[in-house]
Amino acid sequence: MSSTPTHDWKARPEGGGLFALWVIRTIARRLGRRIARPLLWPITGYFLLKRGPERRASRAYLTRILGRPATLRHGARHVHTFASTILDRVFLLGGDLDRFDVTINGTESVHRLLDQGRGVLLFGSHLGSFDVLRVLATQHPDYVIRVVLDKGQSPALMKLLDALNPAIAASVIDATQDGPSVVMAMKQSLDEGALVAMLVDRARPDEPALSAPFLGGAARFPTTPWLIAAALKVPVVLGFGLYRGGNRYDLCFEVFAPEGVDVPRGSRAQALALLIRRYASRLETMTRDAPYNWFNFYDFWADDGAAQDAALDDAAVQRRTAVRRGIAGGSERAGERR
Repeated sequence: MSSTPTHDWKARPEGGGLFALWVIRTIARRLGRRIARPLLWPITGYFLLKRGPERRASRAYLTRILGRPATLRHGARHVHTFASTILDRVFLLGGDLDRFDVTINGTESVHRLLDQGRGVLLFGSHLGSFDVLRVLATQHPDYVIRVVLDKGQSPALMKLLDALNPAIAASVIDATQDGPSVVMAMKQSLDEGALVAMLVDRARPDEPALSAPFLGGAARFPTTPWLIAAALKVPVVLGFGLYRGGNRYDLCFEVFAPEGVDVPRGSRAQALALLIRRYASRLETMTRDAPYNWFNFYDFWADDGAAQDAALDDAAVQRRTAVRRGIAGGSERAGERR
């Protein structure tokens, strides 16, 4: 039995790893989406059979959100939904968007913000499909969308990107760089009026984080994205691409902070806690709306949530140290306001 904590998602193999992604890509490209979709059920069965920790995490999550013990059938539906979005990723990243029926809400506000030329931060999550958010660019081809992605954690996705759409692959901001380099790349893109997207729902075990109420428990959320947003002083928008079955998606944008978020130095811990609680509340609302779209297949709820809240002062010290050494230090050396 592994000694790795069940909430250490980085220790788990990449969901939809290289073999699975390339099998799905090959089938989809050669046979088409209609024929490929029935083949997702054997892939679902294989995932349920071979990925025990993910299977258990799925059933624990489903029991939590459904309010009753989750069965294997519930777990299969959960994994099949995940597999469906992986299949659709082949077409979405390849630019083949016309085959999907996408209902879009909230883009008018995003367009107004982007038209100001300040750039916009788009905060996404592992709820539904992040790739479907690229539909936004089809309405305005002049928009530049860049995604902050940990290439080291997602090697299979990067190989798929390189094969399907080298232009998108080249636009990725690699989160494995040092903190100052990542922030400087983000700032440069934002200064050029781009929409810079990043996932903000997962915290590494060794990363500064705060717990917040989420689906009836305490869950850890990273603080770094909010510190970056506060430093860059650009609007923040939330984006959710919810899979509704078949070829249907709901694409939802919400303006979270039209003038950017504010994290005063003198009350940083309290401000971060309020931001994260507010974000967690919106994420919970969307998760309840599409419960089988939750693709965090690990123990998302911290066992020591109460202890983390009690140690808020220690967490604040860690955050200040991280910012001083990384993000803030790099920006100050570059002489730029983050």
